[in-house]
Amino acid sequence: MPEENCLIVRAAGRQLDLLRDEAFRIAKDANVGWWTDRAQVGTKFCFEDAKAKASFAAACNNLGIPYKEN
Repeated sequence: MPEENCLIVRAAGRQLDLLRDEAFRIAKDANVGWWTDRAQVGTKFCFEDAKAKASFAAACNNLGIPYKEN
């Protein structure tokens, strides 16, 4: 799978669960696939579409959860 539409977030517990729910909702609305993978520090959230990635980044900002580009 291509990994150009990925963000790495540093979250755990309920925050990580909240992000998974948000990623699912965003991907479903955009009708694209998504997946997570372990990163060296944090969790990598990847989307098949750049717009979905941008929506997820906005959600992270709204929730105050730090992220970085892959």
